[in-house]
Amino acid sequence: MRIVFMGTPDFAVGALRSLWEAGHEIRAVVTQPDKPKGRGKALQMSPVKAFAVEKGIEVFQPERVKRPEAVERLASYGADIFVVAAFGQILSREILQLPIYGCVNIHASLLPKYRGSAPIQWAILNGEAVTGVTIMQMDEGIDTGDMLFKKEVPIDLQDTAATLQDKLAEAGAALIVPALDAIEKGTAKATPQPEAGSCYASMIDKKMGLIDFSSSAEQIQRLIRGLNPWPSAYTSYKGKTLKIWEACVPGEEADGSPGSVSRVEKEAVYVNTGNGLLKVIRVQIEGKKQMAVKDFLLGYRMEKGERLGC
Repeated sequence: MRIVFMGTPDFAVGALRSLWEAGHEIRAVVTQPDKPKGRGKALQMSPVKAFAVEKGIEVFQPERVKRPEAVERLASYGADIFVVAAFGQILSREILQLPIYGCVNIHASLLPKYRGSAPIQWAILNGEAVTGVTIMQMDEGIDTGDMLFKKEVPIDLQDTAATLQDKLAEAGAALIVPALDAIEKGTAKATPQPEAGSCYASMIDKKMGLIDFSSSAEQIQRLIRGLNPWPSAYTSYKGKTLKIWEACVPGEEADGSPGSVSRVEKEAVYVNTGNGLLKVIRVQIEGKKQMAVKDFLLGYRMEKGERLGC
């Protein structure tokens, strides 16, 4: 098929690679404009653009894809279908109607659950045991179009947003090629989304990372995992921001007030929560790099009874 691929982050690269390796004709890759990164603020291309440049695929980076000149350029590619994966801009009805087979989206949840921009994070934050990928026919709503294909992906108790994203990207990459074959042959079955069981995965905000130690150890551990790598879960210690990158729930009862240190071992710090102990394994103190707790304790003599978050 003649394809215009629309995507931006790492999540989308696997699907693009699968389509390219399957021999589909990628007429163009549409991705977000390059953004300044790092201390020098040098412009950095998106992962999807990097792949396209490597393979010699034409790249289009509109500031606003809905603008008439952008729509005109999209129409000029003469694509049979647009494949969208975490592109980052909303498509207008005019764009949705351009290709013969419309536009399909690779969405990182089992719709109708977790429509919206942060389905991976919210699946972890809410303690889901299973999530997945849905190939859907796009309409004008936010992830409300008919479902075509699904693939379930289990969530491991140590999965972070980063590791789960990799699993879902792999699932989407495996699903998109047979999905397009079925669409082209007319054998794909479109199933309308039921409203029952639907929920919206709103954008993640940096303020969400502030740890409330009155929550349970399980809730805090899910927060740490769900907000890794961005924006991260954090508290404070001795006047400095302390990010917690890895923790587990040992299943022990709390023996002090929430946020207080229960005990300190060579490779872990145990912190009291509103329900149970949180075993902290990897941290990052303000101004330093991530490190194992055993290395952190070489510079900070944390003791039982000290409090985090104040």
